[in-house]
Amino acid sequence: MTMARNPRFSKAADDAALHFTASAGFDWRLIRYDIQGSQAHVAMLGRTGIIPADDVAQIQAGLEQIEEEVASGSWVPRLEYEDVHMNVEARLLELIGPVAGKLHTGRSRNDQVALDMHLFMRDVGIRHKQQLWDVMEALLSQAERNLDVIIPGYTHLQAAQPILFAHHCLAYIAMLQRDWERLEDWQRRLSMSPLGAGALSGTPYPTDPEAVAAALGLDRTYANSMDAVADRDFLIEYMAWASLLMVHLSRLGEELVLWSSHEFGFIRMADGYSTGSSIMPQKRNPDVAELVRGKAGRVFGNLMTLLTVMKGLPLAYHSDMQEDKEAVFDVVDTLEALLPAVAGMLRTMTLQKERIQVRLAQDYTAATDLADMLVAEGMPFREAHHVIGRLVTQLELDHQHFQEVTPDYLRRVAPEIPWEWMKKLTPDAVIGRRQQSMSTGPKFVAIALGKAREWLTRETPREEAP
Repeated sequence: MTMARNPRFSKAADDAALHFTASAGFDWRLIRYDIQGSQAHVAMLGRTGIIPADDVAQIQAGLEQIEEEVASGSWVPRLEYEDVHMNVEARLLELIGPVAGKLHTGRSRNDQVALDMHLFMRDVGIRHKQQLWDVMEALLSQAERNLDVIIPGYTHLQAAQPILFAHHCLAYIAMLQRDWERLEDWQRRLSMSPLGAGALSGTPYPTDPEAVAAALGLDRTYANSMDAVADRDFLIEYMAWASLLMVHLSRLGEELVLWSSHEFGFIRMADGYSTGSSIMPQKRNPDVAELVRGKAGRVFGNLMTLLTVMKGLPLAYHSDMQEDKEAVFDVVDTLEALLPAVAGMLRTMTLQKERIQVRLAQDYTAATDLADMLVAEGMPFREAHHVIGRLVTQLELDHQHFQEVTPDYLRRVAPEIPWEWMKKLTPDAVIGRRQQSMSTGPKFVAIALGKAREWLTRETPREEAP
């Protein structure tokens, strides 16, 4: 038995139009959620007496068989049924006969697909929390293992002031914590059911949307039936969240690319996260970090796709909204491949400590502290800035650094500076003078690391990610 042709039309759909409009090729990944929603819906139809209990039992048995066939791979979608929803209904009709048609009582594909996406995205959020936690844990572990390592901090990509490597890691952890909090906030808004809205106005049947929402583990229903079927805010918000996350990860990826270069040499990527060149045998390319940077554009583009699709649509549902799925699925797939790779890359990279120490000895990142010493003696900061700038300029011309300066040289070039001060310009001494809780001062960084570890321990994902 097959589904009857829609009586509204005298001819079947044109093949080209069918291939153009069908979504079964990409929305098939929703089938588990479609069956889950249908099971809750038909159970409610039985409880409310809208359809007989015997029909409910037959439909539930048929849905369970479809679920088994999907799990075994013995049933695959058919394009002529357009989408995952009609494929399920068609297969149910084949299994149990005309009673299958009662499943759609009091429901539209409009509220059905919206529910499927809510359920799908709920599981996505659970998985992302675990994956994001893994990235933060990898960063924190690197910071804890290398608490004594000092690196140059940069502004304008110019060496500016010395900082603890751990302090640098904590900056990214702070960004990712905000991403985590935004994800949790989104999960709260996501947990609502549109089922009961019908096509747009509700349904004349005495359905119980609140009971269906509760059965599916959703917190509440939509307050407005038109909003329920027209809303794609939860998908746009997810992709906006993903875009901001990718901004943070792309910046991290860019720094790792720089730091792993011969010019910097601060880190060495593990072999498993590096690639070679097809022609240059000496190369160790940081491909994972580069692709993290590159994938950001892909995520941003998908956000723009959905924003553009939705911006001109009057209420309520339109086929344009079918475009949400491929864009969202692509972002989900991107993050689910990217986040574990980032965690592994961070966990396995090693710091080139000797190279970093050599680099620190060859810059002038203690210059600001030297100016501040003059200020402490009463000199206006702008004058002190000028004095130290003159000294650094001469040191560059003479190919010298602070630690190489002799008393005679200093009396000649910058007589305002006591030579003894030069001993106070070591990286350890410089960072040790930082006095704010947010600073790179070692005692404050140690406290921040402890708080970050407490946060990660407290927020360890405990939900079972499917």
